[in-house]
Amino acid sequence: MTLEFDYIIVGAGSAGCVLANRLSEDGAHSVLLLEAGGGDASFYHAMPLGFMAALADPDKDWGYQTEPEAHLDGRVVPLPRGRVLGGCSTTNGMIYMRGHMRDYDEWRELGCPGWGWDDVLPYFRKMESSWRGAGPYHGESGPVGVRAVDNPKLLGAAVMQAAAAAGIRQSDDLSGEIQDGCALAEVTVDRRGRRASTSSVYLRPALKRPNLRLIDRANVTRVLFESRRAVGVTFRRGEETQTARARREIILSGGAYNSPQLLMLSGVGPAAHLQAHGLEVLADSPGVGQNLSEHPIIYAEFAARAATFLDELRFDRAALSVLQWAALGSGSFASQVTSCAIMLKTLPELDRPDIQLMVMPIRLDAKIWFPGLRKRLDDVFSVMIIQLHPESRGALELRSSDPFDKPRIRLNLLSAERDYAELRRGVGWVRKLFSTEPLADMAIAERKPGAEKTSDAELDAFIRQNLRITQHPVGTCRMGVDAASVTDASLRVRGVEGLRVVDASVMPTVPGGNTNAPVIMIAEKAADLIKSEA
Repeated sequence: MTLEFDYIIVGAGSAGCVLANRLSEDGAHSVLLLEAGGGDASFYHAMPLGFMAALADPDKDWGYQTEPEAHLDGRVVPLPRGRVLGGCSTTNGMIYMRGHMRDYDEWRELGCPGWGWDDVLPYFRKMESSWRGAGPYHGESGPVGVRAVDNPKLLGAAVMQAAAAAGIRQSDDLSGEIQDGCALAEVTVDRRGRRASTSSVYLRPALKRPNLRLIDRANVTRVLFESRRAVGVTFRRGEETQTARARREIILSGGAYNSPQLLMLSGVGPAAHLQAHGLEVLADSPGVGQNLSEHPIIYAEFAARAATFLDELRFDRAALSVLQWAALGSGSFASQVTSCAIMLKTLPELDRPDIQLMVMPIRLDAKIWFPGLRKRLDDVFSVMIIQLHPESRGALELRSSDPFDKPRIRLNLLSAERDYAELRRGVGWVRKLFSTEPLADMAIAERKPGAEKTSDAELDAFIRQNLRITQHPVGTCRMGVDAASVTDASLRVRGVEGLRVVDASVMPTVPGGNTNAPVIMIAEKAADLIKSEA
């Protein structure tokens, strides 16, 4: 039997759950939401400090990785992507960042009217339930809970004091008027201390509506067209292949890897590439899968003189913290372990930050420990050094015409010399920060990159050997007005009808910060665009 709905949404991730809620809220239209993964009813998904376990669960991940990266000594880089209700909003580190206002004005200047800072700010406010309350930059009644990380055991006060002494200005609100400097980190955690994933705050309440249907563990294999209009999808659930038809629109919300793959499998993409895999070309769209951008990241480490957050992972203390979180939604396990976010302009002439530092008073390989059972590791400060606007661009291609074959992904990291230079300047600022009191007295020695590494060549080798990604892929179905753009400013796929893409893939450039909040914003705005055309 063929299912029929007004709207079909492919992917119940950060964007898809928002769309499912907003497109079904007036009851006027029927909505089908298809998700390849399963449910998110896990203890680790709800408890904020369980995010590392949630991220490492292979049953909730797509298992993607790059091809050998030419500029990373041939290394293969893992690419975690949530395959679960809520997508990456269910498995990520919950850091709430919007990026800089110039990021969005740049989108408008690149040919995307309606996507400047003044255009998108109302949607950021609409989505929020901010600890700051309502104001010019924030909302207090939206679905997404946002709270500050204010646990004194994370040493945020010491980091902010050192930052100020090192010449980094303080910002009361990195999403407000002053969008560079040092501030307490913010996370998407609700007032009950639970992760505010889009599945929990958008989808779950909406599933009570009779006009919204969710089918999970449904792998969409193709968009179906009549002439050039998208009219349905085929999907595999278990051993059964089913068809669903859309009376109005189909919306792809699979993310920067899955959405372009599905477009190509459906005949929309670079013609020669599709033909090489035996696929019929419906629309020659050379930009599909191109313009792939990610935030590169390296980690600095400093041996700590005094105890760090590792103390909180002693088994008995951890058990009590879990109980406190479960009963009261508070305590050390009710938040993240990042104390501060520092948005840096590493050169005075820059118009926005180029490096983001996230300081954590704990080592990356920290584990639950207990005397006599598992040895306590040494205390370490870890610092994420994130390049916000990399010049390098990668691409995604089909591996074959089989929809269950993972795509070929090349991030092409460090292909631009400028990217090395910005990351080196980030290392310099971290060293300055940890040579300034009170952090200078709290840290014993630099473990990574190592104080002995001072030349550009030595630092470049460290960067090349240790570079990772922040799990912020964007750009593979970018919106714009030029011939290589895949979607227009209303997120409609060029060359066909009845099909949109709403996820991180439509971003022309990656925003300067964590990307989950911008994806939710895009979905909120897209829902209004779609409803205005209904």
